[in-house]
Amino acid sequence: MKTITTCFFLVFFGANFFGQKEMLQLGDRYADDQIYVAVSYAQFYNQPSQITKSNFSYSLSTGFIKDIILNKQGSISIAGGVGYGFDFLNHKLKVEELNNNTLFSTDNTISSNLFTSHNLEFPLELRWRTSTATKYNFWRVYTGIKFFYNLSNKFQFDDESNTTYKYSNISNYNRLQYGLTLSTGYDEFNINIFYGLTPVFKGSNLNGEKIDTKILKFGLIFYIL
Repeated sequence: MKTITTCFFLVFFGANFFGQKEMLQLGDRYADDQIYVAVSYAQFYNQPSQITKSNFSYSLSTGFIKDIILNKQGSISIAGGVGYGFDFLNHKLKVEELNNNTLFSTDNTISSNLFTSHNLEFPLELRWRTSTATKYNFWRVYTGIKFFYNLSNKFQFDDESNTTYKYSNISNYNRLQYGLTLSTGYDEFNINIFYGLTPVFKGSNLNGEKIDTKILKFGLIFYIL
């Protein structure tokens, strides 16, 4: 909880920069510093062939991103930031940790199979928009890459006797991950996509087949000026 509180403090501390925008006039140079909030549908993809599609899952993230304009009009910029992300996936891959070894298997008898993670996230974007120093409703296309550092992860499942098994911070989990991002839309409402490029697990196999599981997210992202 202390770590999460610290992350939110870092995120919302950036709001102190926003007051300067109220004094801008048309033609002034400006930056689009923002707090972002994203709500996404999430899935593991590229799962081993023996694993069926995951059930309903979601992801939440929020952070502060700093804008550096590249042209006088302010329509092109780069931006970098820091934030916090939470993932909740209802998946089909059975994960256990025994004697500091991660074991993977399939088991159709388990009634619940959940994965949760808390992450620090570091977005880096190239931005195009139709805004001006005094026009806050505009079209945007932001694309880039987002890095994650995992703070904690937990795999939990219930067997057919309703016994719950929990494994936290498993040894084969890839704590540093990254993926491509795209945000596009108008005004506050924007479509957001994250396409993971890093396997969730390091050096892992299921019955001789390499586990190359990655994360895909798509949903809405809101920018607060």
